[in-house]
Amino acid sequence: MQVSSLNEVKIYSLSAGRSLPEWLSDRKKRALQKKDVDIRRRIELIQDFEMPTISTKIKVSRDGQYIMAVGTYKPRVRCFDTYQLSQKFERCLDSEVVTFEILSDDYSKIVFLQCGRFVEFHSQHGHYYKTRIPKFGRDFSYHYPSCDLYFVGASSEVYRLNLEQGRFLNSLQTEASESNVCDINPVHFLFAMGTAEGKVECWDPRTRNRVGLLDCALSSVTADTEIEGLPSISALKFDGALNMAVGTSTGQVLLYDLRSSNPLIVKDHHYGLPIKSIQFQHQLDLIISADSRIIKMWNKDTGKIFTSMEPEHDINDVCLYPNSGMLMTANEAPKMNIYYIPVLGPAPKWCSFLDNLTEELEENPESTVYDDYKFVTRKDLENLGLAHLIGSSLLRAYMHGFFMDIRLYHKAKMMANPFAYEEYRREKIRQKIEETRAQRVQLKKLPKVNKELALKLIEEEGEEQQFSKKRKQKNLPSLLKDDRFKVMFENPDFQVDEQSEEFRLLNPLVSKISEKRKRKLKILEELEAQGQEEEEEPEGKASDAESSESSDDEKGWVEEVRKQRKLLRQEEKLKRQERLKEDQQTLLKPQFFEIKEGEEFRSFKESAKKQKLMKKTLEDRLKLEEKLGTLNVSDTTVGSKQATFKLKKSEQQRKQQEAEKLHRQERKTLRRSASHLKSRRGRGRLFH
Repeated sequence: MQVSSLNEVKIYSLSAGRSLPEWLSDRKKRALQKKDVDIRRRIELIQDFEMPTISTKIKVSRDGQYIMAVGTYKPRVRCFDTYQLSQKFERCLDSEVVTFEILSDDYSKIVFLQCGRFVEFHSQHGHYYKTRIPKFGRDFSYHYPSCDLYFVGASSEVYRLNLEQGRFLNSLQTEASESNVCDINPVHFLFAMGTAEGKVECWDPRTRNRVGLLDCALSSVTADTEIEGLPSISALKFDGALNMAVGTSTGQVLLYDLRSSNPLIVKDHHYGLPIKSIQFQHQLDLIISADSRIIKMWNKDTGKIFTSMEPEHDINDVCLYPNSGMLMTANEAPKMNIYYIPVLGPAPKWCSFLDNLTEELEENPESTVYDDYKFVTRKDLENLGLAHLIGSSLLRAYMHGFFMDIRLYHKAKMMANPFAYEEYRREKIRQKIEETRAQRVQLKKLPKVNKELALKLIEEEGEEQQFSKKRKQKNLPSLLKDDRFKVMFENPDFQVDEQSEEFRLLNPLVSKISEKRKRKLKILEELEAQGQEEEEEPEGKASDAESSESSDDEKGWVEEVRKQRKLLRQEEKLKRQERLKEDQQTLLKPQFFEIKEGEEFRSFKESAKKQKLMKKTLEDRLKLEEKLGTLNVSDTTVGSKQATFKLKKSEQQRKQQEAEKLHRQERKTLRRSASHLKSRRGRGRLFH
């Protein structure tokens, strides 16, 4: 039995656990039950409550004795007797069943709508009659006052088959192209059908006229919903005379009052899957709606979620056992699920033992974990050496940790700590020995942790006991025996560090307070022994003495604290000197720095200046630039300010400019010397 809890609602899955194959003999089944603990502990409420492949529909007879289910493969119907907790009979059919209806109180009259347009009638002994409807049917309802069957399907007509006369009657002509579901109100027998266009048409069977039309597709679209196509009606259910619930193919459930065209509540499943089934639970005013993935229970007045269930396999149909907390589902799996929810109601009378069983489980709660899986945190994975598996398929992330296979966990634990079992065995033996020792006469022993503190408490306790005996007072509970402070004398993490600065500064005060308390106890004992009466004069003298003593104590305490502080300072100085010696002894290795391209290194001082300049605010940097002459700030005519910057030349650019200047000067001197030589040659020719 698996137990799950959502919103503090306990849900017991009675069909959880492994099932035995049908082809096994009784002898082998008994042998397996002896060997396998899981098979032995499972609860098989109804024997062989399953189908060969899948189950499509499940219903309970009106007397509550029989549960009927249809499924494949081969197409078949199975009837289970709750009084015998076993299968009553099984009948195979020619084609798959779309839906069926139990017309009688027991299993003696059943109607099956099959996928091949066939309508098959069964009586108590078996197959009775078979007929065919013109178009493929999807759902039908039985009108008890007139004995009429109303069939809806892939047609605009609603076919009527009268079982008293044994013939088809005139069909009802609707505006819909196709119809998916239908239902008849159990109070005033109003016939309602849900269409593929997202509308609900209501007909009066007495006059065979349409009396109402609801556009549910328009009402299902709200601000929060995201719909890709036009919603069609996939489920329909009446509750009493005035309420009706409608489920759409896009995952919305609409609750209507027949006197209004607007829905009272629109509940979205948020999965976008068609609603398969709608049930009403009257004790708690709940609506149980289900799509293929989830079953939701919510309050029909407020829409607040009560609880929900997510089975392992897709859901085809949901059946609520009348006047109880039992819920059954038909799934895309061989096994049909049975759930028991004690909050919804008591267990049925044929399985009343479930109430006692669940009460015992609630009295002895156990931590619920997934079967065959172990929850581990990231720290556990690091200790086991499995941190590299994070992100793989072997770990399933959940909350603050991961789920992993219990077999892998045990293997890794054995490899990480092969002597874990031996340590566990030794620890258990030690605990057993200590338990036996506790029964003997025990001597007073100091604990392993905080021995000095425990000794101090024992001495103070003894003094207080002697004083309380004389005054005939009750003894106060001891800290050593108090469970709240038990860990302080067992866990080494709570060990008082007497060398710490806090302890050394507080210890003089604690010691003075304890001495003062001892003095008071002695004074009170002397007063009681002498039997003196309280008078004003001695009381005044005692107060003077106490004040003088307290002042002396305060002076002594202050001096003690000063001494401790001086010692702490001296210790800090010694530590600094030792660090300096170590630094001097250690040889510093040279460090190399990489200079950026286009920059030249001059000295560390310039880099320090740059860093200081970068730390300054923009205002300070602008003032500095103005002083250096690289910035010029001037007021404009409009009233704003204009700032012009002169870019600083780098060292490389400056050197390049100086080289160009020298080159120009050299060229000028060369030109002058050349012109001077030419002029001298010209003069020499004239003289010749």
